[in-house]
This record gives sequence, structure tokens and C-alpha cells, in this order.
Amino acid sequence: MRLDDPWYDTSASGRGEPDATGSFAPAGLPGPADPRRGHSAADIYLEVQRSEAFQEVRRRYRRFVVPASLAFGVWYLVYVVAAVTAPGLMARPVAGAVNVAMVAGLGQFLTTFLLTGAYARHARLRRDRAALELRWDTQEMTRGVGR
Repeated sequence: MRLDDPWYDTSASGRGEPDATGSFAPAGLPGPADPRRGHSAADIYLEVQRSEAFQEVRRRYRRFVVPASLAFGVWYLVYVVAAVTAPGLMARPVAGAVNVAMVAGLGQFLTTFLLTGAYARHARLRRDRAALELRWDTQEMTRGVGR
């Protein structure tokens, strides 16, 4: 644990959390490369990309983004298809001059804001710490490579 990190969150660190196989996830990169041994920056970045820590960050990202994007896309398409194929339903008044189409349209905006907040929370709790550790490790490995 780095004490100087204001973003540290134990649930996002990956330490003490079981992975998909039930064993505990590794804390960092397996055997970081020593830039003094002739590794180029490209080699180091490829090693980081192949590391289990990086793959876990990507898995956590995809686990949220793919279902959320599909759900929002379906919700948007339902709104558009309903507007085209069921104009009578969409024109039905809800309260005064407000109709179903207006409520659904405002629901689109509300869903966007809720999804954005959920994404930010998920990133903060599940990915930011692990990604920051990868960044620190990568910068440490590449320090001195270009000199």
C-alpha cells in the first residue's frame, strides 16, 4: 500500500479478493522487467499488456461497460421504435400536456445521468486503484529506457 495515494480503496486494489478461479488475485505484475537489461519501452508495454493485472483491469471494465451499453442501446431503440410504430401510445397524455413520449424522452436523459454516475462509481471502486498501480509500475520499469 502506498500511503501517499489519496485514491486508495481496498476494494479496488485486488488484494485479498478471489479471482474467477477462486484463488486470490496477484498483487502486481509478475516479475517486472529491468530496463537496464536492454528492454525497450515497447517490450515493457507489451509485458504489461500481457500481465494478469492488466487483463484483470480490462475484465472489470468490460464486465460493466458491455452490459450497460447493451441495456442503454436497447432502451434507446425501444423508444425510437415505439415513437415510429406506436404514435398513438406515445401521444397518450400522462398529465396535462405531458405525454408518454415526453416522459420517455426525459427518461432517456435521466438514464444517461444515472449510467454516467454508475460508471464513475464502478471505475472508482473497481478499476482506478489497479490501473494506477499498473501505471506506477510501468513508469518505474520505463524510467531510464529512453536515456
